[in-house]
Amino acid sequence: MVGKEGRMPNELSGGEKQRVALARALVLEPAVLLLDEPLGALDQKLRREMQVELKRLRERVGITFVFVTHDQEEALVMSDRIAVIHRGRLVEAGSGEEIYEHPRSRYVAEFMGFENFFDVRAGQLSAPLRQFDTAEGLALWAPDSALLPPASRAVVAVRPEALSLWIVPPNPKPGNLLAGRIVEEIYEGGRRRWSVELAGGKRLVVRGANHAGLNGDFARGASVFVGWDPRSTLVYPGE
Repeated sequence: MVGKEGRMPNELSGGEKQRVALARALVLEPAVLLLDEPLGALDQKLRREMQVELKRLRERVGITFVFVTHDQEEALVMSDRIAVIHRGRLVEAGSGEEIYEHPRSRYVAEFMGFENFFDVRAGQLSAPLRQFDTAEGLALWAPDSALLPPASRAVVAVRPEALSLWIVPPNPKPGNLLAGRIVEEIYEGGRRRWSVELAGGKRLVVRGANHAGLNGDFARGASVFVGWDPRSTLVYPGE
């Protein structure tokens, strides 16, 4: 770091200390470099800057990085491939898009941000979709990817950002459309997060862009419709 050669370690910022540690490791020209939560102590802004810097550095030096993190977004930003480890066992590996969009197990789905799960039984088939019936008496449609026999137990999962809200039913209607009431609204800067209570008490988490002039209709207590494309739904065999 030009101009800082004479500084003592305690005179460096967190990001500068990380750069020095990385340089000391890279000077040995290892074939593989293990980075165990290297950005965990940094604030969000510096963390994002270091993510980009590390990614560019890896591409420039051509060394394999094994990057350990509990931050799902960081894993997606940094990786060519992601390996999810649970209790010391590799449970799934693939590209970031594969792991994020199509996790093969409920554990990985939860780890990668799926928050809405229904315990269901397989119902009628209308290829390529199948109806699934929830314990609350709701009927949902999803791809018949698990090839489940009728009446078998399953779990249906959908991401918060795959859901949309309406005050009146849209036309045309999405494949899944449920009536509910907003019981919680959280402002997240560029996004908002809503909790919608359905008939029977089941709650869904919805996350969407924070459009000015739009979110006033979706305040706490508002009656709404929540819907999504069945193709955004994942199905896992029940236990």
